[in-house]
Amino acid sequence: MASYTFTVNGTARAVESRDPEQPLLYVLRNALGLTGPKFGCGLGQCGACTVIIDGAPIRSCQLPVSGAQGQNVTTIEGLGTPDRPHPVQAAFIAEQAAQCGYCTNGMVMTSAALIAQSPKPSLQEIKEALSANLCRCGSHDRVLSAVMRATGRART
Repeated sequence: MASYTFTVNGTARAVESRDPEQPLLYVLRNALGLTGPKFGCGLGQCGACTVIIDGAPIRSCQLPVSGAQGQNVTTIEGLGTPDRPHPVQAAFIAEQAAQCGYCTNGMVMTSAALIAQSPKPSLQEIKEALSANLCRCGSHDRVLSAVMRATGRART
C-alpha cells in the first residue's frame, strides 16, 4: 500500500492505494467522495471525468493516482459554490446548457481552464477546446452560448 499526497480543491489530501496505476477518477469518487467527475468511457475520449490539474484540463480516468502526486487538482466541486458559482457554472445555468448533465462536468471544467488561460477566446477556439468533449443530448449550441457568456460576450 502506497500513500499519495496532492491538493484537491485547495485542501491537502493523502490517499492510499495498492495500485499506483489506479485511475485518479476512482480515488476522487470512491475515496474522497467527489462525484462531479463522471465515469463515461474510461478511455479518455468523452471528457466526463475532466478535472483541472495545475491549470490544464486532464482526463482523470487516464491519469494514475501516482501521477497526481504533488499536483493541484480542482474538481467541479471546487470550482465554485451554489452561492458563488464560477462564471462558467453561472453561464451554464443561465443558458440552460445542461440536458442530462452527464457531459456537463467535462464541458464546464474544460471551459474554465480555457478561460483561465485565454480570458476572451474566440468562438472557434472554444469549439476546438470542447471538440473532444462528447454530448449525446445535443446541447452544443447552448454550451457554446454559455462559454461565450462566461467571457462577457454574446455569441455571434
